[in-house]
Amino acid sequence: MTAWKSCAGGRHRNVSNIDVSTVRSKKERDEFIKFPWRIYQNDPAWVAPLIIERKEFLNRDKHPFYRHGDAALFLARRNDEIVGRIMASDDPNYNSLHKTNLGCFGLFESIDDPDVAHALFDAASNWLRDRGRTDIMGPIDYSTNYVCGLLIDGFEHSPTLLTAHNPPYYPTLIESCGFQKEVDWYAWWFDPKNAPVSRLRRLVEARTRRTAVRIRSINVKNLVGESQRLAAVFNKAWENNWGFVPFTTAEAEHMATEMRPIVDPRMTLIAEIDNQPVAFVICVPDLNVALQKINGRLTHFGFPVGLAKLLWYRHQIRKARFVALGVLEEFRRTGIAEMLVLRVMEEGARRGFTAELSMTLEDNVMVNRFIETMGAKRYKTYRIYRRSIS
Repeated sequence: MTAWKSCAGGRHRNVSNIDVSTVRSKKERDEFIKFPWRIYQNDPAWVAPLIIERKEFLNRDKHPFYRHGDAALFLARRNDEIVGRIMASDDPNYNSLHKTNLGCFGLFESIDDPDVAHALFDAASNWLRDRGRTDIMGPIDYSTNYVCGLLIDGFEHSPTLLTAHNPPYYPTLIESCGFQKEVDWYAWWFDPKNAPVSRLRRLVEARTRRTAVRIRSINVKNLVGESQRLAAVFNKAWENNWGFVPFTTAEAEHMATEMRPIVDPRMTLIAEIDNQPVAFVICVPDLNVALQKINGRLTHFGFPVGLAKLLWYRHQIRKARFVALGVLEEFRRTGIAEMLVLRVMEEGARRGFTAELSMTLEDNVMVNRFIETMGAKRYKTYRIYRRSIS
């Protein structure tokens, strides 16, 4: 039982009626997964995750993060009723690369009650402190290669695939526990029909005149092999970015398996020079549009009703998420990035897509300016918080 807990700044709060326990059983794991339905029951923007996918994500025997890292899940109860949840994770790869000594929190959900939030963050902090960590950062689900960031504006918009959504009161709850801003990420809204395509095409023609680059679609029949090529470019192209942690081989293969049902080869492209990948772009249909119709379940009373709905609505999707654009440093300013973007824009316009471009770091001035010149509007901000636990 959590009785008196030390919070940020040495202040204490009486949370004697809140019990925070570690998730250990299958029943508790299912309760952890299903708790968000209570938080978002009146939020029309929320998209319920697939329950079967959440079980896979938290499966210690199957998820590749657990081959090098560790995590723990916690549930908060008041009078035997679940009122909050949180995950604490420890990624030695991140700390080794960045010379830091921190852990992360993620999957945070809570009723609008500071006592519940404090109890949850104390539990996560204590777990990390026992492992010798001195700081806690988040929301980050395992690492920045997965869903991360707390929405601080744009709450009225539904989340796109693999992005976060939360109630407007979460920033206040988290800041009341002593967390401060670490960094912000932006999401942009884009309509290819309104983009200056002709101007971009002229730029591409001028810059790529002397570059023998080949643009091809991703090979969906060999996604595992392609994932290793993409990971090789990603791990070099992003290595100087805030929060970067390289994909392991196992994580890249896992991501390929997860993305197989949604990859669109007409909008996921690889740029090669001398048959070696130097850049890529990933843009996928926003499956959340279809997921919002099935409330997290593929079956109802044993019948595949949810699956049928998912397959039906999937073909109606005209919204995409522009997930990533990666270019090796020595090939930047050669027009390759612009060529990839142009190809995706033309395909999206032809098929009547609108799209979200996310997520870009607030200090990535070059990329943010380029996105703005393409006619996109910033419409969401995600924040990463950090505090000391020492």
